[in-house]
Amino acid sequence: MENQQDYWTTRYKNQSTGWDIGYPSTPLKDYINQLHEKTISILIPGAGNAYEAEYLWKNGFKNIYILDISQVPLIAFQERIPDFPPKQLLRGDFFEHQGKYDLILEQTFFCSFVPTDENRHRYAKKMAGLLAATGKLVGVWFNFPLTGDMEKRPFGGNKNLYLSYLETYLKTITFKACYNSIPPRRGKELFGIFMKK
Repeated sequence: MENQQDYWTTRYKNQSTGWDIGYPSTPLKDYINQLHEKTISILIPGAGNAYEAEYLWKNGFKNIYILDISQVPLIAFQERIPDFPPKQLLRGDFFEHQGKYDLILEQTFFCSFVPTDENRHRYAKKMAGLLAATGKLVGVWFNFPLTGDMEKRPFGGNKNLYLSYLETYLKTITFKACYNSIPPRRGKELFGIFMKK
């Protein structure tokens, strides 16, 4: 975990965060707007600056857990949202995290891992393990070609590639091209809803 922690901490400190748009992504914001049960437990892994968590919090959701391998974005989030409970800001390795959640929000987190077969299977298996019996994994995955460059994060993929991992452990409710991406990402994002099998 130490190497990953150092890698992401350096990127946050250097503001080398081209994926960070500074506000909640439209596909996830629109999904959140449809949620009515505000007591559900929500995990946002690889949350970064966690704009979706901020949006949830300001809209009355209180059982939100933000997980990141680097302390830097967690500190920044606490400064931005001082009334957010510190115990719900979690620094740690996603693969070691324990818990059960009604909803896990994915904002291209999958695309941050070096795209080995092992990493992608581990991700899908871990997501399924963190979901409560009727829990959902909802999120956005980048839809652009996977290059051979093993350092150029975020990494891409396509619908069939992602499903080859996700459907081993999860049931697909929907997985399609985003109709409401922000202009710079139009045609480059997939929106999915998955449930535990």
